[in-house]
Amino acid sequence: MESTKERIIAALQTVFDPEIPVNIYDLGLIYEVKVDADDHAYVKMTLTSPACPVAGTLPGEVEQKVLAVEGVDTAAVDLVWDPPWDQTKLSEAAKLQLGLM
Repeated sequence: MESTKERIIAALQTVFDPEIPVNIYDLGLIYEVKVDADDHAYVKMTLTSPACPVAGTLPGEVEQKVLAVEGVDTAAVDLVWDPPWDQTKLSEAAKLQLGLM
């Protein structure tokens, strides 16, 4: 049986960066996913750049996706810039998809 954290990660894999055809989880934009005993989910994420055109909307979209996951009562999304995102955070699947391997 999937844990709530695993269901959140699966939901995050349905959210795509508008400029790169890879989901935000495989891009390495999600730094942390936690769920506490009270079914509160916490996601720490970043963007590829502070100038990203979806900086104002993507965290809200992530929060809505997390709230829609079975087993989540409340959710908080923390947008951070440290550590900054770089290509080393890409998953193997993302590297393959982007032709970086």
